Amino acid sequence: MSLPNGTSGTSNTHDDSPPLTELETAEILQSIRNSTTVPSTDLPADLGLSLDLHRQQPTEAPYDLASYYWDASTMAPLNAVSAAAIARLRAYKPPPFPTWDRLPVSRRAAVLILLFADRRGDLRVVITMRAASLRNFSGHAAFPGGKADSLSETPYQIARREAWEEIGLPMDDAKIPKPFRIEPLCCLPCSLAKNEMAVRPCVAFLHADDVPGKPKAMVDESMIPRLDAKEVAAVFSAPFHNFLKAKDEPREGEILPPGEWYDGYWHHWLNEPWRVHNFHVPVNNQKVVKPKIREGGQAAIAHELEKEEDTVQRFLVWGMTGRMLVDAARIAYNEEPEFEHNAHYGDEHLLARLEEAGQLPEKKKKEVGQEAIQEEVKDAKM
Repeated sequence: MSLPNGTSGTSNTHDDSPPLTELETAEILQSIRNSTTVPSTDLPADLGLSLDLHRQQPTEAPYDLASYYWDASTMAPLNAVSAAAIARLRAYKPPPFPTWDRLPVSRRAAVLILLFADRRGDLRVVITMRAASLRNFSGHAAFPGGKADSLSETPYQIARREAWEEIGLPMDDAKIPKPFRIEPLCCLPCSLAKNEMAVRPCVAFLHADDVPGKPKAMVDESMIPRLDAKEVAAVFSAPFHNFLKAKDEPREGEILPPGEWYDGYWHHWLNEPWRVHNFHVPVNNQKVVKPKIREGGQAAIAHELEKEEDTVQRFLVWGMTGRMLVDAARIAYNEEPEFEHNAHYGDEHLLARLEEAGQLPEKKKKEVGQEAIQEEVKDAKM
């Protein structure tokens, strides 16, 4: 049988007994404390040892309450609110956007908004931080994504391919281990990137359903992030519903770092008001994944078990990424934000206007080299 501290033992009489739940263990411990300081000799030997080891565990060791998309043991079934949010996203159909079909491949891009359930069944969203080595938007938050490789690629195919290249999320569903399963939910209206690319957000949900009769799934190496250190500096997650709120929504057991969750301002872009959302996402309560570099700069398996050691306890999520998160959360929860925002979703009217004016032609390759062009393309995520 398995003991609470991870050791194993045997018993002649209780090998096939079901394991104690945490509640049952706590009740037995409390009963023991009320009567004596040692386990009763009437208890089975293995149970007495188990309880004794449980009592000897250091109380100062913090329990990791965070959830990670590559570890099914940190997830729970969707609660009612989250299940309804997924259902709304699944049913959402973006309005027709014929401009996309007329855009050259160099003006098309897509990002992946990947949702998963945490220990409470609440939704969280996967976000990356751009590498400091990139010329533009270094250190900025972004979704996995980038430009199209061909006119035949769908936005979802673009987003999944880029997620594979950047964070190692398997592009082929057949290579995603059980019980993980990625369900594409919907696409949102396109946003206009700063470098004048049309960026289509693709929302997907990562299922981690347990198989009845089998042990709960744990970490699978093929799901642990493998980061391209040239593009991604870190991977973290954020509470999805909080992108509708002006303040942090604290969870039980979490200690929030100093600072505010939200601030924002209006500015004019292409002669239209555009709300800039600044979200300061706490990362002190989670393990921030960073790339490990092999010799020659090759990206390797990430440091998935390292705590964030920097002094920064909040990551700034803003710009187009922040705007997409607000749009997605509005649709999912059928709620309006507590702060000022643009009423429409995305920027398709701006894209249509630019395309009709002939301002979105095929991008010409610069003479500075292919690597610089690839960096420019990555700016589409911001």
